[in-house]
Amino acid sequence: MILPIIAYGAAILRQPCQEITAATAGINELIKSMWHTLEHAKGAGLAAPQVNKPYRIFLISMETFKGTFINPRIVSYSNETMLDTEGCLSIPGIWEEVARAADITLEYQDEHFISHTHAFSGNIARAIQHEYDHLNGKLYLDYLSPLRKTLLKHKLKAIAKGKTKAPYPLRVL
Repeated sequence: MILPIIAYGAAILRQPCQEITAATAGINELIKSMWHTLEHAKGAGLAAPQVNKPYRIFLISMETFKGTFINPRIVSYSNETMLDTEGCLSIPGIWEEVARAADITLEYQDEHFISHTHAFSGNIARAIQHEYDHLNGKLYLDYLSPLRKTLLKHKLKAIAKGKTKAPYPLRVL
């Protein structure tokens, strides 16, 4: 099932998420629905709060990599950073340059709740950091300068009021 993606301005996008277990009600169905939603939206990643679930889970789907990350924790960030453009399915039509750590080490569970520790680099590390931020109530906009945020204010208000179109179901809360 394709789920609506929650638009910028919703409180759930600013709240820390809760850990889950294999016994969390409906978790397998949620993961399947999140994959369908991400594929339909043609995004690189999707976090549970973006589909109105306060759970510590996100998906990454890039050309060379696909993964489900449950209860993730970034345990190390490299000192080296990379600057690149980011967008977000919850903030359609806005892309901004954001600096992220070039390499990270992540502890997480997969869709079978098997624990892993893995190092990631480059664009996969960037996508993981972006989605990980969602689980902590943070958006990529938080990394922008005050001037840049001011310049985006009208576009962000339009998204929050449902006056922006997206090529996927977008829900204003």
